[in-house]
Amino acid sequence: MIIVATASWMAFPADIQARFSTFQRGTVLALGAVAFTAWYALVRSRVVAETDRLVVVNGFKRREFEWAEVLAAHLGRGAPWASLDLADGTSVPAMGIQGSDGARARTAIRQLRSLIG
Repeated sequence: MIIVATASWMAFPADIQARFSTFQRGTVLALGAVAFTAWYALVRSRVVAETDRLVVVNGFKRREFEWAEVLAAHLGRGAPWASLDLADGTSVPAMGIQGSDGARARTAIRQLRSLIG
């Protein structure tokens, strides 16, 4: 996206580039930074099963759960990502398992359930 935006900017003639104010250029750069930050947060999301714990990274937040804390894993029809039910009565999203991945996500949920159960 950054490459396309930069190439598009460079393709503009100099008189078109001159029409953009400093504020407009800054706004475009800020929107690009926000888009990159959101993309990076989604890319780093993951669910990692280790021998003694389950590590869930959602965006910029990392949480570690002992296996006894995790009661169930769900991926409802049409859900954007999986969720985990915890022993304290709460649930947490597991964005590393994306519902849009279809069969791959269902396989990941089955594998996670086998480790929980």
